[in-house]
Formats: sequence, structure tokens, C-alpha cells
Amino acid sequence: MMYPRAFSHIGLSVPDVDKAINFYKEVMGWYIVMQPSDVVEENETAIGQMCIDVFGEGWGNLRIAHMVTSDGIGVEVFGFPNSENPANNFEYWKTGVFHFSVQDPDVEGMVERIVAHGGKQRMPIREYYPNEKPYKMCYVEDPFGIVFEIYSHSYEVTYSSGAY
Repeated sequence: MMYPRAFSHIGLSVPDVDKAINFYKEVMGWYIVMQPSDVVEENETAIGQMCIDVFGEGWGNLRIAHMVTSDGIGVEVFGFPNSENPANNFEYWKTGVFHFSVQDPDVEGMVERIVAHGGKQRMPIREYYPNEKPYKMCYVEDPFGIVFEIYSHSYEVTYSSGAY
């Protein structure tokens, strides 16, 4: 049957799980539903088996925490001992997810909080429809180099005609 599926969660890989959950809690207001825990590569537990299925063999261990947004979307925060920083490479042309987006009517305030907590503003705050609709956006990144976008209005309202 064809119908739109709900978005459940996203997984983020960071070099320090504790610092990341602090950033996302302080800046975004996301809350922790499962405290950070350590997972080791082994076949005796369901989580160990699932991680081997996903990552293959040789990953060794990881740290993971689960957070949730105000609208119930999950954010899995993974930390691997051999994590590599993207080193300011924004490889938007490569297949895969290159950003996610959050909504805040105060785009300016959100960008200020991100920068104050070690993130970066990647561009000026822009209007989608200057002089027509009050929709703003800005690309930013967290302190770990993960690129994301701030929208002032919902995705649906931003792109639908007749919303304003």
C-alpha cells in the first residue's frame, strides 16, 4: 500500500558522545532517552550481533546514546574510537545524507547558540522568498563538523503555495 512513511530517527557519528549529547541538549533542547552506553563487538547479545551486521567485523567497540526531538524524532549518537573528523570537507556531491534540518522560528538566535557552543555558521541567514514570505534558513555545523540547516518554518509550509 502506498502512503507516506514517518521519519523515525537519524544516526550521527561523532568523536565524543558525551560532548555531542551536551551540545544537542544545550543548543537544541533535545532530551536523552537512553544514557550513553558502551557496545563491544561480540556475538552473544542482540546489540552486538546487530552492530556486526551493520558495520561488519573489526569495528571493535563504540559508545552510543539516544536522544529525542520535540516532535519525537530519534537521534542516535554514535562514537567510535577511530572516528575521523570531516576536516571541513563538505562533500555534498557524494551520494548519501549530507545534512539534516531543524526548525526554529528564531533562526538568528539558534545560529548564535550554535556558534556560542562551538559550532559554525556556514553562510549568512537567507530568506527563501524575499519580500513575499517570512521564511528564513541557514546552514551551520556542530562542533564535530556535522552540517545541518535551520528553517524558520515547517518544511511543508515552506514549499507549499498559498501558505502566506
